Amino acid sequence: MRNADSHIEAGTQPAAETKVDRLYDDPDLASFYDVENVWSSDQDYCRLLAAGCASVLDLGCGTGWLAAELAGERTVFGVDPAEAMLEIARTRPGGDRVTWVRGDGRSVRLGRRFDLIVLTGHAFQVFLTPEDRLAALRTIAAHLAPGGRFIFDSRNPAREEWREWTPAESARRIEHPRFGTAEAWNDVEHEPDTGIVTYGTFYRIVADGRVLSSRSRIAFPPREQLERLIGEAGLAVDTWLGDWTGAPWTPSSCDFIPLGRLD
Repeated sequence: MRNADSHIEAGTQPAAETKVDRLYDDPDLASFYDVENVWSSDQDYCRLLAAGCASVLDLGCGTGWLAAELAGERTVFGVDPAEAMLEIARTRPGGDRVTWVRGDGRSVRLGRRFDLIVLTGHAFQVFLTPEDRLAALRTIAAHLAPGGRFIFDSRNPAREEWREWTPAESARRIEHPRFGTAEAWNDVEHEPDTGIVTYGTFYRIVADGRVLSSRSRIAFPPREQLERLIGEAGLAVDTWLGDWTGAPWTPSSCDFIPLGRLD
């Protein structure tokens, strides 16, 4: 179904120390997102979860691929703090059937509840402190309907995946529909005391030599902390998955993926 008001601003703006990342809020950089990310197992799993649901909230919806796919016979809201990503979401096929909200996942309040709430693409890792993570989990609890379910993913810090985000290991060539061929790479720094990883993203446009770049910060919280915060937010986990194929979590799993409900 189409919502007549497809653009709402809600909640407060992110705090200065966690302002919106240029990777997602610069229109040129945001235009690379769908080029570099294809439909994958997380979207497939969420589509299965959405079967039979009358309403879905995609919290951290990005360019809206999943939200637009799920819209139609159910009510779907997509929330993201990055205006450039929402601009892409609004114009994609099916985007007119979603209510898009510019808002901060820690503070947005929509005044309604949903049968399913999803955060995919490791969006949960943008919450850098335990306080931010608890606030985001309370947002989930505030919007989850009785009997509804939530799911999100966060990388397992034991895998130290950031070690692969070096210029040598991340170098790649991309064919962009507007810019043509681009050479891309990342660099990375890890703060052992906080567990925060800062990584750079670079695109050099071959045609004119221009370099588009950003620096991003994400956290790798341990599972024990997530368990505590989930309970403190008034939520309960039914099962912990280790990846988006539905495999159960083990200490060597790539991700922590809690699938749960209101406590």
